[in-house]
Amino acid sequence: MQTRRIGDVQVGAIGLGGMPMSIEGRPDEERSIATIHAALDAGITLIDTADAYHLTATDVGHNESLIAAALASYGGDTSDVLVATKGGHVRPGDGSWTLDGSPDHLKSACEASLRRLGVEAIGLYQFHRPDPRVPYADSIGAIRDLLDAGKIRMAGISNADPGQIRLADEILGGRLVSVQNQFSPSFRSSEPELELCAEKDIAFLPWSPLGGISQAGELGSRFAAFAEVGREHGVSPQQVCLAWMLAKAPVVIPIPGSSRPETIRDSAGAVDLKLTDEELSRLDAA
Repeated sequence: MQTRRIGDVQVGAIGLGGMPMSIEGRPDEERSIATIHAALDAGITLIDTADAYHLTATDVGHNESLIAAALASYGGDTSDVLVATKGGHVRPGDGSWTLDGSPDHLKSACEASLRRLGVEAIGLYQFHRPDPRVPYADSIGAIRDLLDAGKIRMAGISNADPGQIRLADEILGGRLVSVQNQFSPSFRSSEPELELCAEKDIAFLPWSPLGGISQAGELGSRFAAFAEVGREHGVSPQQVCLAWMLAKAPVVIPIPGSSRPETIRDSAGAVDLKLTDEELSRLDAA
């Protein structure tokens, strides 16, 4: 698989988003592990997770533990796999999502993620979402402290605007390596953040790149141009979508969520799909 760079680490140009394997509607563990193994077989070396990807208050960090188990049971070499996790978003266990960007919480959350992943240092740790009750600089200061302490190897942020990207990079002393924002054909408002990341050579990781769990399968019917281009190439609209994103900038690494081996294999094929300038224009217009 073609590679792209996060900090000083080369990863496959398509990542795997682990959330669908751990929240509402999640599959059994056997299928989830088969999905992760299929991603690894396809050359995917970036796996995205978060401590908040779970269902109940008793299985916090379910997705992190699942990924650790899948990597441990994989028959091949996993030394080049980068696991990116996040802290600062909290699920009390009642289906709701809340925020805690306090430095104390982020530091304790990082320690818990270290234990679940079974590593001495987290490859990429990202501040999940700004907490309006906590100054953004304080939250990023905690991420900086974790980086300085060697608890994490690289630092990123998620759900950030351009001002927060610049501030985070300043607080981290120029060591911000990734921004994970929502971006898809139906959610284009993160294009300013994508362009800023391209300018600053920071990896941009679109989450829900196919429109989210409930809408990914309908991408072709909602955006006809993606289905049309897919038919012309003999591939799925979803694969066209990911190839369109990859063409946006060399810093883009989409992380489609998946809970089935066949869907992540299809997504991985996007790195080999070459779209013409005319096709890209049609897709942009869609």
